Amino acid sequence: MKVMLEKSSKAAVIHPTGTGKSFIAFKWIEERADERFVWISPSEYIYKTQLENVMRSSSDFPVERIVFMTYARLMMMTDEEIAELKPDDIILDEFHRCGAKCWGNGVMRLLGAYSHARLLGLSATKIRYLDGQRDMAEELFEGCIASEMTLGEAVVRGILPAPTYVTTVYQIQRELEKLQRRVDAVSPAALRRSSQQRMDALREAVENAEGLPAIFTRHIKDKTGKYLVFCSSQAHMKRVMSHAKEWFGEIDPDMHVYSAYSADPETSRAFKAFVRDDSAHLKLLLSINMLNEGVHVQDVSGVILFRQTVSPIIYKQQIGRALTTGMQSTPLILDVVNNFDGLSSHGTIQAEMDEAVKHLRRKGRGTEIQTEKLTVIEQVEDAAGLFKRLEDSLSTTWDSYFEAAASYYKEYGNLQVRRRYVTPDGLCLGIWIQGQRSLFRCKDAHLSSGQIERLNSIGMVWEDKTSLAWQEGFRHAEHFFEQNGHLNIEADYICTDGYALGAWIRRMRQQKNGSAKSTALTQERIDKLESIGMTWSVYADGWSCGYQEAKRFFEEYGHLDVPGSYVSKDGFALGHWISAQRQARNGQYGRMPLTKEQCAKLDAIGMLWETRKERMWQESYAAAKAYFDQNGNLKVPVAYETPDGIKLGAWVRRQKQCWKNGKYTDQQMYEKLSEIGMFAGKSPAD
Repeated sequence: MKVMLEKSSKAAVIHPTGTGKSFIAFKWIEERADERFVWISPSEYIYKTQLENVMRSSSDFPVERIVFMTYARLMMMTDEEIAELKPDDIILDEFHRCGAKCWGNGVMRLLGAYSHARLLGLSATKIRYLDGQRDMAEELFEGCIASEMTLGEAVVRGILPAPTYVTTVYQIQRELEKLQRRVDAVSPAALRRSSQQRMDALREAVENAEGLPAIFTRHIKDKTGKYLVFCSSQAHMKRVMSHAKEWFGEIDPDMHVYSAYSADPETSRAFKAFVRDDSAHLKLLLSINMLNEGVHVQDVSGVILFRQTVSPIIYKQQIGRALTTGMQSTPLILDVVNNFDGLSSHGTIQAEMDEAVKHLRRKGRGTEIQTEKLTVIEQVEDAAGLFKRLEDSLSTTWDSYFEAAASYYKEYGNLQVRRRYVTPDGLCLGIWIQGQRSLFRCKDAHLSSGQIERLNSIGMVWEDKTSLAWQEGFRHAEHFFEQNGHLNIEADYICTDGYALGAWIRRMRQQKNGSAKSTALTQERIDKLESIGMTWSVYADGWSCGYQEAKRFFEEYGHLDVPGSYVSKDGFALGHWISAQRQARNGQYGRMPLTKEQCAKLDAIGMLWETRKERMWQESYAAAKAYFDQNGNLKVPVAYETPDGIKLGAWVRRQKQCWKNGKYTDQQMYEKLSEIGMFAGKSPAD
């Protein structure tokens, strides 16, 4: 490491948890008496714990030459604050964490400001498994790895103690249900029957396996020991805690159970109490990730792994909590997995041990080998074997169908296979394709990423025909909205490409209002339609359509004096619609009254609320009144016409005739006509 740092100014030390990586860095600091160090870590507690350990063996350690900060603090520092650090050396603890976007930005700013500083990295792994397999040793240290050791090698060489590894199952019923769905999807029937036989054998093996209380009682030998219990979430932790008495009661009915889920152990009272607890009782600390890296608890007897999914990094870090250099007792790892994929989690460690043994023997260092095999006690060995055989059977069947699907794609250029389609070999390919789509959408019975990738390579469309049809309709509706600003579409509207958008809009309304059954119109789709102006009331949408036509008429002609028979260029009966609005204003003829908002919108474009007949009457009355005011009577010659072209003589004669025939029953009109001497004081009621 020293030579590499002097020569390349960069070095990474990749050793498993518990092997003393931090001591290597502290030793480097001790030897560089005149230099200034910046030490960056995920947590201040991790650093303090490491520092306390080194101070116990070297009380005069030059701690004053170290500027410590967390990655989170570095991320928030200004350029001016970074400029004040002036380090000769930079130490990145748990350097794989630098791949995180926010934290990584802070690290890059620091390294950019001090490109001359020597860079030392410490981590148990260089790979970010859940981040595209990024190699952080290559990204940060350009591959300058001073020392690399796997967990398996550390166990083989006796640096870390070889644990007793016990595997069992937890909440397995859900996993069996997922498998059963996969079996049910197999066709033809002969293959499904053989898969079901393997499934039944697997169920029987699981049902005959011991329960957790018996397993814990048998394998937890240190009844007053400390055990770290790793959970996946707070809800999961609560479930495990609720079963504590049931599972561990036979070992110690008065056990001490602690729970801690703070990101920083130093802030957790429960963690501190657990560390200090030296009572003669079983002690369990349930935690969520907080003890994954850099935190060691003295005298831990073992770890219990309750987990749903976990990256290889976290998996090894959690195991590492029970493995520390110099331990006298054999640590216990109880791997309580809740899925079949985890039944052989220990296999990764054994593979590392096998590789280490081969490497040491090739190099003539066989004397360093202390342990070759991991002591594994499989409580579900029979179930694991049965599961593998069932999985192999299902995989073989899947591969056969995939080959048939690939042939279909090669011939037809798509995977739009009819549901009842059967290949010449008798495979129900249509049903299988449909089943893959269902598995893709199902949260509890999913396809593997490899299977999804293979299907994508031959043009798999994951939506079914109903979903594709809805997407096509929405695409046309969205385009119409972008062009026109509304979805006021007549039922017979056809898009330029021939798509019947009007019929589709009507069908969506029918499904929303319950007049047509459908499971396709989900709330998500309803929200998407409403975001582009969809109205679910046919009446409301019809009014909007009419208003748009009226507005266009007003913008073109400057008025809304629309004849009752007028039809727009688009075929909309605007004259009839205008007449209907007058009637609807006061709720006449059973029409739904207009809202204040609707009236205001019509007023803004010059709506004439009187009918043409009413307006003509008012104009003629105004002419008659002017004649009366000028002549003192209404003795208008029958042929008389005003300069404005109003045939006043004929109109006056017609009003008198209407009065004589009893048609003037409106008191207001009668009074107005009486004021200009029309009826000579006689009431229409006389």
